Amino acid sequence: MIPPEAKEETLKTKRPFLLFIALLALVAMLAAACGDDEEDTTSETAAAPPASSTAAPETTAAETPTSETAATEETAATEDTAAPEDTATSEATEATSAESTAGGEVAPIKVGLVTDVGGLQDKGFNQLSNEGLQRAVAELGATGEVRESKAPTDYVPNLTFFAQQGYDLVIAVGFLMGADLGNVAKQFPDTKFAIVDFSASDEAIGGSTNVLGLLFKEQEAGYLVGYLSGALHKAGGFKGLNDQNTISTVGGVKIPPVDRYIAGFQAGAEAANPGMTFLNGYSNDFVDKAKCKELAADQISKGSDIVFQVAGDCGLGALEAAGEANVWGIGVDKEQSTEGPHVLTTALKKVDEVVFTAIKSAADGTFQGGTDLVLGVAEGGVGLGIVSPDVPQEILDEVDAQVEAIKAGGVEIPTEVP
Repeated sequence: MIPPEAKEETLKTKRPFLLFIALLALVAMLAAACGDDEEDTTSETAAAPPASSTAAPETTAAETPTSETAATEETAATEDTAAPEDTATSEATEATSAESTAGGEVAPIKVGLVTDVGGLQDKGFNQLSNEGLQRAVAELGATGEVRESKAPTDYVPNLTFFAQQGYDLVIAVGFLMGADLGNVAKQFPDTKFAIVDFSASDEAIGGSTNVLGLLFKEQEAGYLVGYLSGALHKAGGFKGLNDQNTISTVGGVKIPPVDRYIAGFQAGAEAANPGMTFLNGYSNDFVDKAKCKELAADQISKGSDIVFQVAGDCGLGALEAAGEANVWGIGVDKEQSTEGPHVLTTALKKVDEVVFTAIKSAADGTFQGGTDLVLGVAEGGVGLGIVSPDVPQEILDEVDAQVEAIKAGGVEIPTEVP
């Protein structure tokens, strides 16, 4: 039997060891508990449904996406979700754009311009038409292209070219293209056309509702330069004028816009100085300067001391003849005082303005095919150009009074040559 003292001594010796064993057992229990929690968490994560409402495709371990792939898929999912919103926005924008155009805002359009045989260097209405087109390019954002006609046989191919290329508006410059434009317009009913110096109501257009006529009251401009001429003769003593009281006109082809100028010129001169003598001739050409120069020289030899040219590029020859004979010349359509100090003034026709207006109407939705846009003095479409500084102020005042009378509708001016 072990004495009590010995037992107590043995317990004292073993106690530290037993405490160490108990501590190890406690650590082992805690470690086991942590392992169970981790397993539960992993199971719950695997069992949770995917965040996306659309189940992701099943993959094997080899197909597990990398973080880059996952990011790409997430971006694609985001784009797919946003697509309906983008479509809706696009549709709303298109609707707004359509409403804006209908409301008068300008949309960029393609415009084709076809000159007559006079070409862009005629210092007249072809050049002015191109200036109107270039203004539309600069101010309206239009796309513009010009095709110059070298012969009348170029009219149909040039007009057709623009229509076939899908241009929004095709502009023909000049009365002589009327019949050809009428035929082309019928073949392309969805294309808008406009023509300078030709009425949309003319039988050659055939009632096409896609053609806009761009017309002028040339008789009003002719009247003003005629009145100036007559007033100078009546006053007397003006340099370059003789005592024969004779003035003349050189027309190109005998067509309505040419005759309106001439009729107005004769009426204005007669109103200012009754009993004037008038000489008139036609070169039957708008290009050959020699023809008009010869015709003007003949008129000057018969006593004309003021020659009004109404023949485009050809008419510059008439102005040249006037300068060489030391008499006065009057220009037409575009300011022609640059031709020399012998140019008394110019009967202006602002073709650039009417071309720009036509383009703007096609762009903002106000284009009215089947009608005519007609401009006179009151509308700012025709008028008097730069007047020679040699003309006395009292004569200028008389002419200004006539301008106001025309605006007020108080002057009846013929449109046909007697």
